[in-house]
Amino acid sequence: MAESFIFSIAESLITKLASRAYQEASRVVGVYDDLQDLKTSLSYVKAVLLDAEQKQEQNHELREWLKQIKLIFYDAENLLDEVDCESLRKQLRITHKHKVGGFFSSSNPLLFRYKIAQRIKEIRKRLDRVAADRDKFGLQTIVVDKRIVYRREMTYSHVVESDVIGRDHDKGKIVKLLMEPSLDNNGGSKYISVIPIVGIGGLGKTTLAKLVFNDERITDTFSLKMWVCVSDDFDIKQLIIKIINAAIVSGTTSADALVYQQTLRDMDIEQLQYLLRNKLTGQKFLLVLDDVWSEDRAKWIQLRDLIKAGGAEGSKIVVTTRSRSVASIMGTVPFHDLQGLSSEGSFSLFVKWAFTEGEEEKYPTLVMIGKEIVRKCKGVPLAIRTLASLLFSKYEINDWESVRDDEIWNLPQKKDDILPALKLSYDHMPSYLRKCFAMFSLFPKDFEFQSHDVHSLWRAAGLLPPPSKNETSLDVANRYLSELMSRSFLENVSDVSTYYYFFIHDLVHDLAQYVASDDYQLISSENPNIPENVLHLSFTELDLFSQSFDINLSGVRTILFPFGIEKAGNEYLFTKWVSTCKYLRYLDLHDSTFETLPGSISKLKHLRFLSLIKNRRIRKLPASICTLQNLEELHLRGCVELETLPEKLRNLINLQRISITSKQSVLPEGDIAKLGSLKYLDIYACDNLESPFVEVKLSALRVLRIMRCKNLKSLPLDTHHFPQLEKFTLHACGNFELSDGDQDMNSVLRLKTIYFSMVMNFPYSLQGYSSTLQTLVFARCYELEALPEWLLNMTSLKYLHIWSCPRLMSLPNGIHRFIALEVLRIHDCPELYRKYQPHVGEYWHQISHIKHTDIRKTWRSREEDFCDNQD
Repeated sequence: MAESFIFSIAESLITKLASRAYQEASRVVGVYDDLQDLKTSLSYVKAVLLDAEQKQEQNHELREWLKQIKLIFYDAENLLDEVDCESLRKQLRITHKHKVGGFFSSSNPLLFRYKIAQRIKEIRKRLDRVAADRDKFGLQTIVVDKRIVYRREMTYSHVVESDVIGRDHDKGKIVKLLMEPSLDNNGGSKYISVIPIVGIGGLGKTTLAKLVFNDERITDTFSLKMWVCVSDDFDIKQLIIKIINAAIVSGTTSADALVYQQTLRDMDIEQLQYLLRNKLTGQKFLLVLDDVWSEDRAKWIQLRDLIKAGGAEGSKIVVTTRSRSVASIMGTVPFHDLQGLSSEGSFSLFVKWAFTEGEEEKYPTLVMIGKEIVRKCKGVPLAIRTLASLLFSKYEINDWESVRDDEIWNLPQKKDDILPALKLSYDHMPSYLRKCFAMFSLFPKDFEFQSHDVHSLWRAAGLLPPPSKNETSLDVANRYLSELMSRSFLENVSDVSTYYYFFIHDLVHDLAQYVASDDYQLISSENPNIPENVLHLSFTELDLFSQSFDINLSGVRTILFPFGIEKAGNEYLFTKWVSTCKYLRYLDLHDSTFETLPGSISKLKHLRFLSLIKNRRIRKLPASICTLQNLEELHLRGCVELETLPEKLRNLINLQRISITSKQSVLPEGDIAKLGSLKYLDIYACDNLESPFVEVKLSALRVLRIMRCKNLKSLPLDTHHFPQLEKFTLHACGNFELSDGDQDMNSVLRLKTIYFSMVMNFPYSLQGYSSTLQTLVFARCYELEALPEWLLNMTSLKYLHIWSCPRLMSLPNGIHRFIALEVLRIHDCPELYRKYQPHVGEYWHQISHIKHTDIRKTWRSREEDFCDNQD
């Protein structure tokens, strides 16, 4: 069932109204008291929302009641946004009062205050009217989100091995680990090693653990085998009881075990821990902890120490979990990352569940359709079993075609089928992640995501909290993505130093669409209908959008085209968007062909993100674009015909990121320097640019990337011009040479990341970053034969990445002294591969101490697309 997200919306509204920054803004605009009254009304309704959300599935009237409240909440969000806009306008008047003149003369503060106050009263009146009905539903007040998470059934160790297909290789790897001496990640001896098996729900982690548990070699090796299904909260007392019970069952009759179990419940924790150690003493045991969710490291250490106190050397623990964080906390060896079944294994499993033995030979047409059904399961055994079971004893072609053509979330599901299994992972998410996850439903299957782009989308949608003092919103987004990755929601993650690419499994995409409400819609030829009151829209084709203007889109906040807009003659559409979608916050028009933008773009005062990347026809931007005080990101990379940047760029006082391609020989540096919030600046293919930023200071800038500026000659890289700069990228600027002159140590930047691509010289002056530099990348430096000598002075270096440097002969002789180095990646460097190949290379011993090494002979790195295809 789709999520309403209504409780989290109420929480975010109340949190915003309670924040000091927003209270100051509301005082500036003159509506502080009105908004505090609104906060009171919101809190009254919020108190019963959790109970209402849990009960709505069985009550149609309650569902409609929640829909009304959600619409009022959306209007409240838009209103608070307008207060923000007016506060920014006032701030701009104060900052540039002698220079902006009548630029905003159309805005009357007194009139604005009156209108906003009236709208606040109207929203309160609507909210109070709806809230008055709450008592008739018998709703209870629940302050903290402690919704019940429906867990899977308890598991057991028995398995019919002939029923399991395609896991022989995985089983062999785990058995081998269990038979080896117990070692930790650093090769040290351990009495007990812990082997985690990780993967998304339905992949077969429990089944694999059962195969291992029942293998004859394991039975012969371990004198005691115990199977414990954890699932519930990681309660130490209950887990000790379960382990003792498993040990008892292993050596007594079931009747004796049941009598003993009652006795255990009456014992206190001191008695239990004594009994546990007594049961394990001298035993070389295997303990399987199946379905672990808890990431409480303290509890795990407590349990581990009790277990270690009893077992004999060589004892092992196998853990199955969906969470990489759990695997990291519990594991003593690298986790086994369980993958999907092969095509052949997948089809064999499907046939086993869809037909009786040998029956498939009678139905060749159904078999062909079955192969197409199997492809949509992407190797996940539970998904294959779910769909195959739906078709058992059905022989009509249309039944099979229906399963093939329908989305998984529309098909009937029992509680132990694939979608409920995946939904369990979703239910364990904290509330702040759920709406972020739902945004993935706006993209088609097999879409390649980029971390910076996801950050932009989440931020524009208002899903990221304000960052703390020492972090950025990008740090927050990366933390959220890391959490999703640890929960096995992301796959095929490709880290390219300054950002990363990833995919989501098709079944995870199905889950995103299942939980996403009508607020999120991916519009395609297969799903062309746009629901009423939609907020976030994604179009696979431009024509689908042009056919949608008979629908009220006034509340739409996001419009994106995952595949771009490669179609001419669509200027009229932009005018439509401006006049129709007045609350638009995110507009991605990459690859569009607009020759101009309408001056009426100033009406999009809520806009936070605008991308015109690789629009190769636009020549000029209207001056009115600089009235968009809420704009946080403006992307003009690849706009090769753009003659100048708009005047009064300084008025974009909320702008945090801008990427520029322009024909100008001199950028409007004075305006750029006055962008006090600007943290990210990309200058791309500005062919006439020679020596920028000589006379100005970019006080807030943290990331500077200069790419494909063929006539660039110099850049003042010092704290006088870039006092906060942390990351610097230089790519394919053939005439640019880094200075090797003397530099005042007080003016040396505190760079943390340097990215060199297609660069020729690396002067000794770069050793000035030795105490701060943490990430260093050499990419496509085709003439590079030796790494610079100053590299050995980089005492803080943690990440060293070398891509496509074919002439590079060796690493520095002293690389073994790089104590801080944690990650070394070498790709497409033939000589380095030969000499430093893991375990067999002549000089492997020099780098074997590094925690993570990734050395590949040939590999098409995403770095090759660094400047051509990414932003």
